[in-house]
Amino acid sequence: MLGANILLLGGIISLIFGIVIMIFPKILNYLVGIYFILIGVLAIIRHFT
Repeated sequence: MLGANILLLGGIISLIFGIVIMIFPKILNYLVGIYFILIGVLAIIRHFT
């Protein structure tokens, strides 16, 4: 169940970042970095719970 929630959260984040990148393409590097950090943290939390 937690895996499905993480996938849903990843999909929502991807959708939001995609829209923001279309509006402000210069912040792509920051958004990609934040996205990878979030996915990494979620993966670590999922591993230890």
